[in-house]
Amino acid sequence: MASHLQSESEHDVLVIGGGVAGLVLALEIADQRTVTLLRPSSDDQGASRWAQGGIAAVLSPQDDIEAHVADTLVAGDGLCDEGAVRFTVEQGPAAIEWLLALGVPFTPDDSPGASYPYHLTREGGHGVRRIIHADDATGRAVVDTLLAHVRSHPAITLRDDLTAIALIGDQAGHCRGAYCLDRQGHPSEQRAHDTVLATGGASGLYRHTTSPCPASGEGMMMAADLGAELMNLEFQQFHPTCFYDPEGPPFLISEAVRGEGGLLLNVHAERFMPTVDFRAELAPRDIVARAIDAEMQRTGSDHVTLDIRHLGDKAIRHHFPTIHAHCAARGLDITETPIPVVPAAHYSCGGIATDLEGASNVPHLFAIGEVACTGLHGANRMASNSLLECLVFARSCAWHLAHPSSFSTAKLQHTDWGSEPASPQLIKQHLEKLRVLMSTNVAIVRRDEGLSDAAERLARQQAELTPLREGAAPSAELVSLWNAVRLARLTVRSAQSRRESRGLHFNPDHPTHGVAAPLPSRIRLDADDTALE
Repeated sequence: MASHLQSESEHDVLVIGGGVAGLVLALEIADQRTVTLLRPSSDDQGASRWAQGGIAAVLSPQDDIEAHVADTLVAGDGLCDEGAVRFTVEQGPAAIEWLLALGVPFTPDDSPGASYPYHLTREGGHGVRRIIHADDATGRAVVDTLLAHVRSHPAITLRDDLTAIALIGDQAGHCRGAYCLDRQGHPSEQRAHDTVLATGGASGLYRHTTSPCPASGEGMMMAADLGAELMNLEFQQFHPTCFYDPEGPPFLISEAVRGEGGLLLNVHAERFMPTVDFRAELAPRDIVARAIDAEMQRTGSDHVTLDIRHLGDKAIRHHFPTIHAHCAARGLDITETPIPVVPAAHYSCGGIATDLEGASNVPHLFAIGEVACTGLHGANRMASNSLLECLVFARSCAWHLAHPSSFSTAKLQHTDWGSEPASPQLIKQHLEKLRVLMSTNVAIVRRDEGLSDAAERLARQQAELTPLREGAAPSAELVSLWNAVRLARLTVRSAQSRRESRGLHFNPDHPTHGVAAPLPSRIRLDADDTALE
């Protein structure tokens, strides 16, 4: 790439990704340091804006820190880092107060005798109501509020004309910024003292997701190429209830719908969750998603339904205006008809291994939000802990960055690219092949035979792409595909190494917990991108 660079720029803090995590960090550090924030020009990209349910935090007098910690540990199926869990939960109330001070329009609770000013709902895995929300469009409300403050801050520069495609490393092993493409496809070096990845997860590795424009692990692989450690890649969460419409775009049906009393029914209009788990529809997501998948196979159907008709027209419209309006636009009145739903790839519990300040093992490289693996979620994320994690770790990372460490002056290591344009159609075909393979062999239920088949086919696909990657001019689409194939291989390798069923990793060939004291799976790249540590 070095011979093709058009320009270079110097930045203090470079933030790649403009969802909740990136926006929070930018705001929290901007009074101490200057920030350049790279984010897509369209808010439809990423996951933050599509988050419906809310943010979990201990806010009610009927709740306490120990209860939230305990619920999170149970949902994580024995693989959470208890220190990370406790840190996150303890910081939660202050993070919510910070959002309230910024003006996020959370839904008030006007009911007589309410013990907290804002309405709190309940979702799967939570023992009490502790989810603060803005109707059923919390992500949109939070992003809009944060973005307004970011745009007005003089120390923050927003760039929607640059797309990061790789990180800049030096011979001392430090991160020194990012290689980016502008709208015309011209590459440049965007050097930085500190670089923060807030690029989202990897649900785009699968064919059906809850987001129209999901990330495919681009940030994870950019960090891995610099030597960052990845962790728990086998734990990909499938949200139990995505609107079933094979011809339309994906749309999430919030877990809060079940929290407010929604019932899951099979195609024969029969409830099935009470026979699966004592928590029924409010069991953790891994359990509900597997139960739906099993029920679909048992009945030969391509979906189940979520019934909230018994809540009544007024309650449905009050609690779920966005869901009601969206379903109505697709010709479904949810006050009269159950909602057809299927599980869909939703959230990556694994990612770049970080400490409590968002630091990776690569100096000057930080990761926050879904791209990171903090230890909070373990083998399964509990509902609405994700936006909480974004808030807490973005603020913690900002507090750390307020005191910058010494800057490396070692020689940069450049990346070279070819000059031939890559075929968009070929890229699209390869991506679809990858997604079908992952959805078939490495999804809600995976078996040894399927994982072995996926490993072999992904290795062949990477070999096919290698000449294209080496000879083609850089493009965001080609880089995304290249990173997706390599991350898929690492995900399969991680799944093969876990000889048990735990949380989101369910393998009938190894149906029980295999160890009394489970360890997270950790992985780094070697020369062929497939090494496990």
